Amino acid sequence: MRLLDRYLLRELLLPLSYCLSGFLVFWVSFDLITELETFQRHQMTAGDIASYYLVKMPELLVLIVPIAFLLALLYALTNHARHHELIAIRAAGVSLWRTAMPYLSVGFLFCLGIFYLNEFLAPDGTDKAERILHRRETAAPGALERQWQRNLNFKNDFENRIWNIAAYNTETAEMVQPQVEWRLPDGTRKNILAARAEYTSEGWVFHDVVEVIYAPGQTGTRIDTNRLAMAEFGETPELIRSEIKISGLSNIRAARKAQLSIREIRNYLRLHHRLPAAESAKLNTQLQGRLAEPWTCLVVVLIALPFGAAPGRRNVFVGVASSIFICFSYFVLLKLGLALGTGGYLPPWLAAWFPNMLFGAAGFWMTNRLP
Repeated sequence: MRLLDRYLLRELLLPLSYCLSGFLVFWVSFDLITELETFQRHQMTAGDIASYYLVKMPELLVLIVPIAFLLALLYALTNHARHHELIAIRAAGVSLWRTAMPYLSVGFLFCLGIFYLNEFLAPDGTDKAERILHRRETAAPGALERQWQRNLNFKNDFENRIWNIAAYNTETAEMVQPQVEWRLPDGTRKNILAARAEYTSEGWVFHDVVEVIYAPGQTGTRIDTNRLAMAEFGETPELIRSEIKISGLSNIRAARKAQLSIREIRNYLRLHHRLPAAESAKLNTQLQGRLAEPWTCLVVVLIALPFGAAPGRRNVFVGVASSIFICFSYFVLLKLGLALGTGGYLPPWLAAWFPNMLFGAAGFWMTNRLP
């Protein structure tokens, strides 16, 4: 790494750490004051509260990292421009794009980090926070009831299989009174009714089973068995969790809390090939939004460069204010695009990627026009 790159990174990382820590402290303090009565009602200790905010932190970081990165980048660039450092760098034969390489590298690392948080940590953060919130109520009536999903019914379009489950334990993947119906390629129809089922290394294992086989043109043949392992069933507990989570999005309260990963959306779409147009638009827009969201940090760099690196600027806040307004417009357009895509008024890919393409191209064009 060149000496210049190390210097630019050092001047960026200090304000970046201040912005990130400031946003985190402000959010945690505000939320703690708001939820303090709730924490007291659930008899949470200081350790419980710390764990609660720790599991919710990934979801918060996804929101604040691009904003904190923008503010830190604007401050660093405008400060360099105010002291004529960028002019000296360019006079030495270093182009503005080469100067921006450390910023683009940090932005790319943030892209990878946001993708990881969105895919592996944030989706389960709300559920984990709820479990921490209620962990002192394990002895209370109905505490275990929250683990059970009642009357779970869904169809696997990919394998043409219908599931009807009286109760499903989201923690242990145990089923009570499952009923599975599917049709073989030769037209034979099978129906399994069991007292319970569990997921093991053998796949789904059904207990106290009644299996009814309907061959084409014949009456049903009944087979009773104590134990039946169905390794060929592709509905894993992960797929069923995706089904439960996404099917609950029609509930407004659940939709506000939902944080879906790319894996969960793809699992759901794999199970359901023939979705209604409205639901298909909603899920595909969510999927494209998850793919587009991490690239916001690179767009932030392209937005900040022409405003922060403009020569002759002496007031550090002018470029900051101008670019914040542009960034605010970017986020408004992003939310508007997702809303239009969810409503089916725009193709999902265009609704999710258009703000990135528009503001990225505008930032690239404006940066090339700098003298």
